[in-house]
Amino acid sequence: MRVLTVNLGRPKAVDYTDAPSGTTGIDKRPADGPVRVADPGPKGEGASGVAGDTVCDLRHHGGTHQAVYAFAREDLDHWEAELGRPLANGAFGENLTTQGLDVNAALIGERWRVGGSLVLEVASGRVPCRTFASWLGERGWVKRFTQRAAPGPYLRVVEPGEIRAGDPIEIVHRPDHDVTVELAFRAYMGGRELLPRLLAAGEALDPELREAALAHLAAQRS
Repeated sequence: MRVLTVNLGRPKAVDYTDAPSGTTGIDKRPADGPVRVADPGPKGEGASGVAGDTVCDLRHHGGTHQAVYAFAREDLDHWEAELGRPLANGAFGENLTTQGLDVNAALIGERWRVGGSLVLEVASGRVPCRTFASWLGERGWVKRFTQRAAPGPYLRVVEPGEIRAGDPIEIVHRPDHDVTVELAFRAYMGGRELLPRLLAAGEALDPELREAALAHLAAQRS
């Protein structure tokens, strides 16, 4: 299990984003050399946890619970075959392109040591948005991506550190529940009956997912 590339995005002006700046950082490219990763601070104030990476719409992206986004090379390969075109590392806007790790089977609250010092904790799955769909230019993309339910995880930073391409990934903690990235994604993206199951992840669950699960429970009881 390892990091193939660490990918950084620069702001780019486009006509398909609703970000106030009119720019997006989804076009991420592999970085040369080590990259510092640290907690960027609360959502709406902090941006990316990856130094040199750009988050242009702080309303919906970035912050502590979306500090780092990981996507597996194996899943990029799946989409290469299905879409019939090459997809470079970083093509889905991921900060870490991984190899040898089933990132969608990762548990909420699972912790990874990357390289020598960085420790990341799985917080939620990526939610596809208009910018993502327009960037790829694929018809019906949000529906197709949602149906496959292999979104890749957002991660928070537990211990900051430097990482680089080729660094090993070690799972150093797996919590005692069954709430995976895939399950959390399915629940949030329409499987509302699954939402109460997410509460088993406890404090590790992204606050937005926790709020959605609690609201669903309250509605059922009213």
